[in-house]
Amino acid sequence: MSLRDEIENVLRAWNAYEIARGASPVIDFDCHPGGPEPEPAPDRLTVYRRLAELRTAATGPLAIRLDADLAYLGALLGEHPPFADYVRKTQGCGTAGWPEGYIASRADQARTALADLGISWGARTNTELSHVEGLLDVSEAPDAIRQAAEELEPAVREATGSTAPYTLTIETTEVDAYWAYWLDGAGDQVHLRLNLHDVHFTQTGARQFALHEVLGHGLQSASLTAQAAAEDVPWVRLLSIHAPQQVMLEGLAQAWPLFLLPEDKVLITRVRLAHYTQLVLAQIHRAINHGTAAVDCADHLRAAVPWMTEETIAGYLTDRGTSPEHRSYMWAYPAGFDWFTALADADAKVIREVLHAAYQAPLTPTDLTDLWPTGPAVGGPGSPARLPKPPS
Repeated sequence: MSLRDEIENVLRAWNAYEIARGASPVIDFDCHPGGPEPEPAPDRLTVYRRLAELRTAATGPLAIRLDADLAYLGALLGEHPPFADYVRKTQGCGTAGWPEGYIASRADQARTALADLGISWGARTNTELSHVEGLLDVSEAPDAIRQAAEELEPAVREATGSTAPYTLTIETTEVDAYWAYWLDGAGDQVHLRLNLHDVHFTQTGARQFALHEVLGHGLQSASLTAQAAAEDVPWVRLLSIHAPQQVMLEGLAQAWPLFLLPEDKVLITRVRLAHYTQLVLAQIHRAINHGTAAVDCADHLRAAVPWMTEETIAGYLTDRGTSPEHRSYMWAYPAGFDWFTALADADAKVIREVLHAAYQAPLTPTDLTDLWPTGPAVGGPGSPARLPKPPS
């Protein structure tokens, strides 16, 4: 048995253990499904010791993946390493952050886009934008997302070169969590869940969901599955949100409208607003992990993003400060989003190379940098961890 296959067996057993105890799964998409149901591992410590043994023989992509697994599992076992070290080992990128002036420029970009739609900046910004996007009844959301995915799929396949098939299943759920939608699956089977907890769906949102989840994560994961079936790939064929491919997955998923629908004024406004918001969330992510008081982080976030509720802010702070999963994973959103936003303005040849590569292998931040050496630093060029005064 190859080292890669041994690693996958251990990860499957670990995943079965976590599911059996009601915890978050370790595997979010299985790019090599099949075989017997794994026997759950006896405990996390046994998994850790076995992964550490395998790490001694690992090099290249396998070593990078095992470092991420060991860091995340160590955190689940009680370790609380410095934020920068933890994210570097799990997400594979830096946590230098973005300068205040850069974030202010992205705020101005979002404000201008909103003003062009007649929307003010304040507590009702998100509500007003949702109405412009065209509110949908919850019951209409699955069909609207399917229709949008069907319409946009040819453009995504053209941009990425993917010919992989996939089958989409959509279901609704209601859980008290930050996410409005979530995708997982195995092989060519893509499973999308829509979270109805205090979430509004819109016509514009259907296009955004289709690009982000269905044609982003879904088709992309099915494409990686097809690649793994076509050749003996050197990477672990199990995708996990604590691993370094997540920056690429979340970054491209959020930025897809910039590449495909730049003339969709309303959707691009939503993307600009989301990009700015993620940069502000990155500020409080760094701050809470560098000892800033939670209430100070909350005040900063509320001032910078005035439509965000106290409940939402509390959840964001808790996740980023205390959850081993989200302390790592949530950094992938601003880090990836900002990099792919910059890529959307790059040379067409570079864009094509990156988008094609992204649907052939689970790229790490280092891989992205190798593909575009003159691109921005993944995770930001640098900024003090203290919280600046937010844009007024």
